[in-house]
Amino acid sequence: QVQLEESGGGLVQTGESLKLSCAASGRSVRAFAMGWFRQPPGKEREFVAAINWDGTVTYYADSVKGRFTISRDSTQHTVQMKMNTMNPEDSAVYYCAADRRIATFTQGDVDGMEYWGKGTLVTVSS
Repeated sequence: QVQLEESGGGLVQTGESLKLSCAASGRSVRAFAMGWFRQPPGKEREFVAAINWDGTVTYYADSVKGRFTISRDSTQHTVQMKMNTMNPEDSAVYYCAADRRIATFTQGDVDGMEYWGKGTLVTVSS
């Protein structure tokens, strides 16, 4: 089993930045793709960003491309996401996820995702 724990959520104003972190424990995730989904109030969970097992390939949702940057540390057990130029539409619960297939992220396959964190709330005020 893999446990994922998010940190870094909070309240920011429009235009400001925030950095989320996700730490994996338990079974090794070295061979797993990792990434982020988010769920705005009253809406479905949606793909945000993903990074492959060795950190060489990244994918982003169109809505965050150019503003968010996902990265992975050398141990492959921690993933960060720097969010710049935030706006109220970015407000959501952000979930860290891990799966052996990066396509699970890019296809937005919520039901097929192997592991989820409990989420961290991000609120962007206007």
